[in-house]
Amino acid sequence: MKNPELETFIKDVEQIVHEGGTEEALTGKIAERMRHLLQNDNVLPPQYRQPNPKYALYPLYVADDESFSVAAAVWDVGQSTPVHDHGTWGVIGVVQGTEHEIQYTSPSNENEELITCNDRYIQKGEVVVCCSSEQDLHKVQCASENPCVGIHVYGGNIGKIERHIYDPHTGKKRASVSPWVPVPSLPQ
Repeated sequence: MKNPELETFIKDVEQIVHEGGTEEALTGKIAERMRHLLQNDNVLPPQYRQPNPKYALYPLYVADDESFSVAAAVWDVGQSTPVHDHGTWGVIGVVQGTEHEIQYTSPSNENEELITCNDRYIQKGEVVVCCSSEQDLHKVQCASENPCVGIHVYGGNIGKIERHIYDPHTGKKRASVSPWVPVPSLPQ
C-alpha cells in the first residue's frame, strides 16, 4: 500500500518524536527528513491524492501512543479551510500543487478581528513548520490549477484533537474536531 520510502520516513519520525527535545529541534529534524522524502514524486499512493467534496485529511499513520500522526491533506481547486488552530506542532510538505497559507495572530479576546501576520504560497517540494505552540492560527487553500496535496505530520492524533475554528471578523472561536476522512477506493 505505502511507498517503502514513506514507511522509512514514518519510522524516522517515530524515532525523532521519542528522542524528544525542544519543539523547535523536533520540528526542524522532521522538516529536514521530509525534504529528503519529497524528492520522490511517487511517495503517496494515488488513493491518498483524491479530492473530497470537502478538503480531506487521510490518515497515513497514527502512532499507537498517539504521540504523532502523519496525514495526506488534499484540497481540490477552490477549496479552503476555515481559520483554525491545531493545539499542537505541525510540519507540512507539498507533494503536488500550491498551498496558500494565511497565518493570523491569536486574538486577545473574542471581539477582535483577526490580524494577518504571514501570507505565503508553498510550492511542490517545499516544507514548512505550519504550527507551533507560539504560532497556531491559519487558513489554508488550494492555489493551483490542480489539487494541492501535502504530507502533514502533527504532534498528536490530529483526527481526534479538539481544536478551534475562528470567525475572522470577531475572533470568536468554537471547538471542533476534524475527523479522519476514509481513504477512497480507486475506480477499477
